[in-house]
Amino acid sequence: MLRVLQRSSRMVAPAARNFSSEAGNNKLVITEVDDKTGYATVTLNRPPVNSLSLELLRAISQTLDDLQNNKSRGMILTSSSNTVFSAGLDIMEMYKPNQERLRDFWSTLQDVWFKLYGSPFPTAAAINGHAPAGGCLLSLCCEYRVMCPNYSIGLNETQLGIVAPTWFQASLRNTISRRESELALTLGKMYTTDEALKVGMIDEIAENKEKALEQAAAFLNRFRKISPMARAMTKQALRSKDIVELEDNRSQDIDLFVYAVNQPAVQKGLEVYLESLKKKAQK
Repeated sequence: MLRVLQRSSRMVAPAARNFSSEAGNNKLVITEVDDKTGYATVTLNRPPVNSLSLELLRAISQTLDDLQNNKSRGMILTSSSNTVFSAGLDIMEMYKPNQERLRDFWSTLQDVWFKLYGSPFPTAAAINGHAPAGGCLLSLCCEYRVMCPNYSIGLNETQLGIVAPTWFQASLRNTISRRESELALTLGKMYTTDEALKVGMIDEIAENKEKALEQAAAFLNRFRKISPMARAMTKQALRSKDIVELEDNRSQDIDLFVYAVNQPAVQKGLEVYLESLKKKAQK
């Protein structure tokens, strides 16, 4: 815990500096800052479904660095898609992969998790579309989740023959009960918006994206009179066990992921899944 608190004291900033930035020339992530509140709306922008490729993960990681360096007062994460928040990890990063890129891919995802799950500034997810697997993970890293109706969310890795890493699991356990987490993870369950609200995976439902952004901003407003340092250090102390566990086992986690992805059964499962996507696209 001390390690996390020491990092917290370096990361926390007492004031906000307004800025607007785009991560990369291809605008995979668009950041817009409200001049009045200092809140940054971070929009995932990799059509059609914001699949988390290495390049998108790098853009998210850079954006989180920018927010920290510019002393953000808060962040709202959302999507430019009308129907998908993020479809999760890009399957093509794992199917017949280049081994060096595969390791870089997983290491960068770890970086994103560290920075988002342990961020010193308050975070909210305005989930305006489906959020399976990695999309769900991004939202779970945030402190608050509001979701639009008639979508689905969950860590569905077991349905693809993949085991959700321990830090994925920890993110879910930090949000819903341990018993519900066990059922959700072993079944690879996808929850409807209403079901997610019932089990506590999301905090509120909004009728549309505009309302979701308003509700997310209202959550961030709750911290305006709270000491940023006290708030950040309290949050990071609560999450320190999960953070330190991955920090201490980061290399092993990468090795395990690479080993698992290269197993013939996993590659076959990914191939079957990709074929199913092609058939859907042809209909």
